Amino acid sequence: MASNLQQQRAIVDQLRREASMQRIMVSQACLDIVKYVTEHEQEDCLLVGFSSQKVNPFREKSSCTVL
Repeated sequence: MASNLQQQRAIVDQLRREASMQRIMVSQACLDIVKYVTEHEQEDCLLVGFSSQKVNPFREKSSCTVL
């Protein structure tokens, strides 16, 4: 029974923390995301590509063949 009480207290504490969080409207969050993406699109390798194949972590690895 004590374990159940501790569980319930932990849940209440978590709900209190979540209730005290500052919230913003979804429309504002979307605008912030769009602004962030447009400000950082020049740094995104998936959009602008890689400067060389050596820095591309998605390139095909060379295989070593032993003859």
